[in-house]
Amino acid sequence: MTFKAPDSLAEQIAHHLAERIIRGEMKPGERIQEQKVTLALNVSRGSVREALLILERRHLIAILPRRGAHVTELTAHKVQSLCTLMSEMYILLANAVASGWKVQADLAPFVQIQQRLTASFERQDIHTFVDDSFNVMRATYGFANNPYLQETVENLQPAMSRAYFLALEQRKASMSEYLELFERLLAAVIARDFAQIRVVLTAYAQRSCDLVISALTVA
Repeated sequence: MTFKAPDSLAEQIAHHLAERIIRGEMKPGERIQEQKVTLALNVSRGSVREALLILERRHLIAILPRRGAHVTELTAHKVQSLCTLMSEMYILLANAVASGWKVQADLAPFVQIQQRLTASFERQDIHTFVDDSFNVMRATYGFANNPYLQETVENLQPAMSRAYFLALEQRKASMSEYLELFERLLAAVIARDFAQIRVVLTAYAQRSCDLVISALTVA
């Protein structure tokens, strides 16, 4: 495999390994050996070490003394904790948009994402649907103008993607429900209804959490 700019080599290696973890190709508890990754990807061991530190920061692996790097376990408690935290950060981001938008053109990115979500639903393309659900979040960053919040959300996003991937089939059944929630969220943002923003996003986070925990139970 050959890696190229613009991302750093370590970031590209981290992304490659993260995709394998998110899709379940690397199992919880599985050890990640630096030398094997170095040989498999034809990269330096230093870049692999840096990539593993990135993955640890993103909660996909744990690096333990004398045990090395292992894929983290996904438990109901971790899922609930993650959903609770992400819910509050989503609310902060949505509130920033509600406070900051001035003209209809400011909301165009969200309308475009809504159209893509609808198209993905009609095709039953759950992978693109989930990707665009995260793009909603990224479209808010310019309004929030908070690099610490953005960094925290981005570091947690892979863990959320991993949880969502586990529940893909359950989420497919709830795609129409999510579209309805997003429509309500967009209406609340336009109306600058902060109480309704919290209601919608809290419900979304809990619904997502329930789907993942249900999938975790039968996995």
